[in-house]
Amino acid sequence: MFTSALDRVRYIYKEFDGNVITSNSGGKDSTVVVELAARVSVEMGYGPARVQWLDQECEFQATVDYQRYLKNDRVDLVFDWYQIPFRIFNATNHDYPWLNCWGEGEEWMRPKEPNSIQENTFGSDRFYDVLDGMNRQAATVERPMAVLTGMRCEESPTRRVLMLANPAYKWLTYSKGGPDHYLFHPIFDWTYRDVWKSIFENKWEYNDHYNSLFRYGIPPRKMRVSNFTHETALPSLHYLQEVEPETWEKATRRLAGVSTYGHIGKESVRTLPYMFKSWSEYVTYLIDNLSTQEYQREMFRKLEKQIRTYLPLLPEDEVGKVMASSVIGNDLYGSNVKQMYVSWKKIYGKNGSYLPPGQEVRSEA
Repeated sequence: MFTSALDRVRYIYKEFDGNVITSNSGGKDSTVVVELAARVSVEMGYGPARVQWLDQECEFQATVDYQRYLKNDRVDLVFDWYQIPFRIFNATNHDYPWLNCWGEGEEWMRPKEPNSIQENTFGSDRFYDVLDGMNRQAATVERPMAVLTGMRCEESPTRRVLMLANPAYKWLTYSKGGPDHYLFHPIFDWTYRDVWKSIFENKWEYNDHYNSLFRYGIPPRKMRVSNFTHETALPSLHYLQEVEPETWEKATRRLAGVSTYGHIGKESVRTLPYMFKSWSEYVTYLIDNLSTQEYQREMFRKLEKQIRTYLPLLPEDEVGKVMASSVIGNDLYGSNVKQMYVSWKKIYGKNGSYLPPGQEVRSEA
């Protein structure tokens, strides 16, 4: 696996004549890709490898420390640290569900780094638009840019399909984009075990937050080290106060809603509160009383209707748990619902009816 990934990175560097940059989040997957790129870039005579990071401000301190190591201690890397104004979703606040990262005149989580890139020149304040602008900076149709990422098939069924059947650059299915810049995922077929094996065997530095998560008992597949205000990252707030108390204090001052969500507790979405007769009643109560805007209430009602339409025989408590989690976490776009649907549809027939494990899937007839 390691040799194949190195060969992929070598091929990309050769194809793009060294016009390659690695997109880094501070997570274990991008850690591996950064190290592969650093080795290949020097080996092939292109000099230090270029790396970029979009700092989302509400980051774990261990993530910041790891990025400082890459920027300040590595002579084989050129590190672009972006600390620019943009918006990202803050799922802890129903009144104003946004974090103005590095907003002018606001109290930030921490001071900006010396020599970081601080001006937003991309014409947008949304995360994916800004990230796309970063990728396009040194790219032209005449000399396209290659962007390396740590995305892997194992993390998503959708990714698996796209990375195995939809080539964007020549025959490389682990590619996306064009014509001026392409994204490549050289460890797309790795498991998380491959990732940790390569890190430990090569004695690479990595984000120390993973050690905190391991000590806390978080399963390896659920370990997350990026921004902790996104709807899919909210469970990290249940242990942030213990693993990084100073980060917790700064986060509660920076954003309304962080402290409340952190103290709600996991049982709020696992156990039906005693004052409600059913999960349906509980979810209706949450939608009517926790959401502050009518458009939010309508979106949650639509999500609940979709679950019951597409998975009609899904057990009531499963529907309730995922909807309660979505409403409490202000998951307006249904990220948790989509994840649940992907998990459950494996044991559903073509007609959408639930079948217990071990039974045959019924035909449409």
